[in-house]
Amino acid sequence: MPEADRRPRSGSADSHEDFLAAENVSLRLLLAQAEINATVLLAKAGIDAREREASDKLQKLIVEELHHRIKNTLATVAAIVSQSLRNVQGIEHAQRAIEGRLLALGRAHDLLLQGKWSSAGLGAVVRSAIAPFDDPDISKFRISGPDIEIASSAVIAIAMTLNELCTNTTKFGALSVPEGRVDLVWTIDQETQSLHLTWTETNGPVVQPPPRRSFGTRLIETLGKQLQGRVQLAYPSTGFLYTFDAPIAALNSSAPEPVPNIVT
Repeated sequence: MPEADRRPRSGSADSHEDFLAAENVSLRLLLAQAEINATVLLAKAGIDAREREASDKLQKLIVEELHHRIKNTLATVAAIVSQSLRNVQGIEHAQRAIEGRLLALGRAHDLLLQGKWSSAGLGAVVRSAIAPFDDPDISKFRISGPDIEIASSAVIAIAMTLNELCTNTTKFGALSVPEGRVDLVWTIDQETQSLHLTWTETNGPVVQPPPRRSFGTRLIETLGKQLQGRVQLAYPSTGFLYTFDAPIAALNSSAPEPVPNIVT
């Protein structure tokens, strides 16, 4: 073969080198992109891991809180049933008393669910408690007071107290007659940082003090004390009067919900 045919073909060599250079660039770009993708995936995996850990912790807290509230609610129900059956006047009377108290407890829980179980407005608690005993077209209640947030323990105690007051007045008090009325008023003493709430019945039958303290009366007094409050029950002939004074700090406290512990 002639010597000229054995020499490298410069055009082919240049093309090959250009091809290798292009492949080199492409490979570097691919590696760079792979590195970026790997970094993103690792970062995302780290975020996902933290999210799972946070989710697990939140789920644990929710389960623990639910367990606590179920136990507390069952204890409240047991106390209501036990005390309602004590000195029972009859099966029907006991059944109505238990149903009324459990329904009041349920309505209070409904309000707490709307506030993520932490608190509710006092005005909403009052209106929810009296709703089953009132006529929305011709209300027999006159309600007045600033709307303040109260913690779950206070929501339960006040709701159940108002249920007892409503039950008593529809049976024996002002709301047992068509012309009877109830004034439900609360104020805040800024100097002492305390709540002053009054329930005043008017235009009802002549009032006489009861011959003995009923379970409802003891429940009202006990629930007030559990909120560090002072409860007064008065029986002037013109109408029954309930007064409740309590520090705002106790109403805003995240203490456990009250379980009626009635001393006979």
